[in-house]
Amino acid sequence: MTLGRDPRPLIAHVMFRFGIGGLENGVVNLINELPREVYRHAVIALTEITDFRQRIVRDDVQFVALQKPPGHALWIYPELFRLFRKLRPTIVHSRNLGSLEVVVPAWAAGVPVRIHGEHGRDVGDLDGSNKKNQSIRRIYGPFVTHFIALSRDLEEYLVGRVGVSSEKVTQIYNGVDARRFHRANAAESVAGCPFHHPEHWIVGTVGRMQAVKDQVTLAKAFIRALELEPGLRSRLRLVMVGEGPLRLLAQEMLDRAGVSDLAWLPGERSDVPEVMRGLNCFVLPSLAEGISNTILEAMASGLPVIATEVGGNADLVLAEKTGVLVPAADAESMSRCIVRLANDSDLARSMGLAGRHEVEQRFCMDSMLQAYRGVYDRMLHLKGCTV
Repeated sequence: MTLGRDPRPLIAHVMFRFGIGGLENGVVNLINELPREVYRHAVIALTEITDFRQRIVRDDVQFVALQKPPGHALWIYPELFRLFRKLRPTIVHSRNLGSLEVVVPAWAAGVPVRIHGEHGRDVGDLDGSNKKNQSIRRIYGPFVTHFIALSRDLEEYLVGRVGVSSEKVTQIYNGVDARRFHRANAAESVAGCPFHHPEHWIVGTVGRMQAVKDQVTLAKAFIRALELEPGLRSRLRLVMVGEGPLRLLAQEMLDRAGVSDLAWLPGERSDVPEVMRGLNCFVLPSLAEGISNTILEAMASGLPVIATEVGGNADLVLAEKTGVLVPAADAESMSRCIVRLANDSDLARSMGLAGRHEVEQRFCMDSMLQAYRGVYDRMLHLKGCTV
């Protein structure tokens, strides 16, 4: 593959790790859906690239894993410099704080456009108040041509707390593939799941089971919902799909409460669209979020959504129209919402229909692709590059 001779501009997508996650899913969608004749792509991971790469269907994408050890990326600046000089990307697009520092070797290597995306926060800086993280962004900011923020919250953070000029920031929502994620045509079953419609009313979540996603609060809320309304025990069920350290904690909690037979925690699954269509209600208990792909996937699947009021969740979930927002780490409020929707099928159905409509109107894949291409084209034009 002679990348250097291809006239199409090369976008080098850089992230800390390329594995299962919302950020990575967005990169996959961009690469697969942006016009093949206009841009070509490379994926660079500072650490590792997993089998998730198989989600990319194009055959002209180069993958590079740098296997960076823990700590600052300063020690691999020479390697990054040489890599950028070899690939000759027109755009380097880094994501989140873990890869921001690559804009320096990109600048040194003469990359015309350096774009940095802010996708969300982690447990170390849930509300964006961490002064060190703000300072790091200020230090590297001059090397960034343009910023992309996935939510209004992140846009306000960059402009208000970090001090980036508003003209240097574009806010772009994630898009969802509404063909892949759609309402169930009939009562659908999920392979291996012990629960079935219409006998059961299934509440569930999908995502990596790590601290920032806080699935333990959902387990607590499920247990509490059965305490609040014991009559629901015959039909209320819990599905938690994903792998990570919280999986064992949640399972132990359900075991101690004597409700493990009412819950299914299968670990990581590759059939997420089918899992979504097998639910009656989707819950996102995260402590922090950018723009949640799983919320959008649930809305596209016609599900009512219960989500914590953090990050960009309020941008997606219209309270009392497409779902309900609750405080983070508040199992009591979450449990009452579960009981309410489980007992009001008409309300749950109407919220699900409204969510699907919102996806079609505001969060479709085409809107996201047009927005990203608009930024790429505009930045290249400003730098005198052709597309």
